[in-house]
Amino acid sequence: MPQTGHLSDVLVYTRTEGYRHDSILAGISALRELGEAHGFAVEASEDPSVFTEASLAGRGAVVLLSTSGEVLTPDGRTALRRWTSGGGGFMGVHSAACTEYRWPYYEELLGARFSGHPAVQPGTVLVEDRNHPATAHLPPRWEWNDEWYDFRDNPRRPGIRVLATIDESGYEGGGMGPDHPVVWCREVGGGRSFYTSLGHTDEAYGDPAFRDHLLGGLRWAAGVAV
Repeated sequence: MPQTGHLSDVLVYTRTEGYRHDSILAGISALRELGEAHGFAVEASEDPSVFTEASLAGRGAVVLLSTSGEVLTPDGRTALRRWTSGGGGFMGVHSAACTEYRWPYYEELLGARFSGHPAVQPGTVLVEDRNHPATAHLPPRWEWNDEWYDFRDNPRRPGIRVLATIDESGYEGGGMGPDHPVVWCREVGGGRSFYTSLGHTDEAYGDPAFRDHLLGGLRWAAGVAV
C-alpha cells in the first residue's frame, strides 16, 4: 500500500505476449536510476507469478511498462484488482494500453484501450493540467518525438483527469480529432492509476523531462504526491 511521504519499493512488470518494444530495457534502467536517486527500490519482472497478495503487500506502486497482450494469470488479475482496490498505486506506460484486452477491470483501471498509431514522429503535447507532479515541470506546449497512440474511446469522462493532449494538426495520421488525450490519471476504488502513452523510444528514457514525468506519475499513483 502507499506509504505517506516516501515511495517504497516498486514492481516494474514488462511481460509481452504481443509486440515487444526495444525501449523496455531503457525504461527499466531509467526507473532504477530514479529509484537510486529518490530512495525507492525497483524490482523488474516478467514472471506473472509475482502477482500475489503476499508479493504486492507493502509495495509503493506497480508499473506496467510497455507490456502487451494477455500478461496476467487469473490469480494474478485477482491479486492486482484487490491490491489496487485496497489503495495500491498503478502506473501504465505506453503499450500498457495494449494489454489485457480480455479483462474488463483493466480497462476501468487504465481508462482506455489502444486502437492504433501512425509512424513515430515529432508532435506538440498540450499540457492542460500543470497542477500535477507528472506535468508541473513541463511547458504548456511540449515538443516531443513519440509514437502517438489513438484509443478506442476518448478517456475524457467523469472520474478521469486528463493532464495532456496531443495536437493532431502538428503530425500526420492522428485519428481522434481535436481532443486527443495522451496522459491522464484517475482514482479507482481506494487506489490511484496514472497512465502516459509516451515512451516508445530508447531516447525518451534518457530525457530529464520525461524522467521527471515518470517520477511524478509514479509518486502521485503511490499517494506520496498530490
